[in-house]
Amino acid sequence: MEDFTHFDDKGRARMVDVHEKYITQRKAVAAAKVLVNHETFELIKTGGIKKGDVLTVAQIAGIMGAKRTPDLIPMCHPIFIEGVNLSLSLDEKNFSVEILAEVLCEGKTGVEMEALTAAAVAALTVYDMCKAVQRDIIIQDIYLVSKTGGSHGDYHSGSNHRQR
Repeated sequence: MEDFTHFDDKGRARMVDVHEKYITQRKAVAAAKVLVNHETFELIKTGGIKKGDVLTVAQIAGIMGAKRTPDLIPMCHPIFIEGVNLSLSLDEKNFSVEILAEVLCEGKTGVEMEALTAAAVAALTVYDMCKAVQRDIIIQDIYLVSKTGGSHGDYHSGSNHRQR
């Protein structure tokens, strides 16, 4: 169990001790995709969803999700997030909403979980706002695109992520 940082010497769950880590600039980028049908796509695009502007509401929800990550993921440290940039775009070819979440901080632990949570919450919000017109919406490809800073070095998904 010594290789697993979230377990103590008796195998019980614990929050990782970061008090001796160095403060560094950290950034993480995560992505998600929401697949809808042509009718739902057109409603999103034209502002015809009755609950409101899907992309704006999902963007705000994703930012809120990043800020609430330690309340949702048990072993995440509460951190001071310095910035969240969440963008949603429409892919007309695939009838999808593409989500990209970037989270920044200066701290002792990374913001990967905050970026992933932001992307996931934004995707769930798209689903919630559109479920009245389409129940078979698919949320897929929630993944870490990249991260910088920290003792484990930088990561870029590149060819490591398999596109569907």
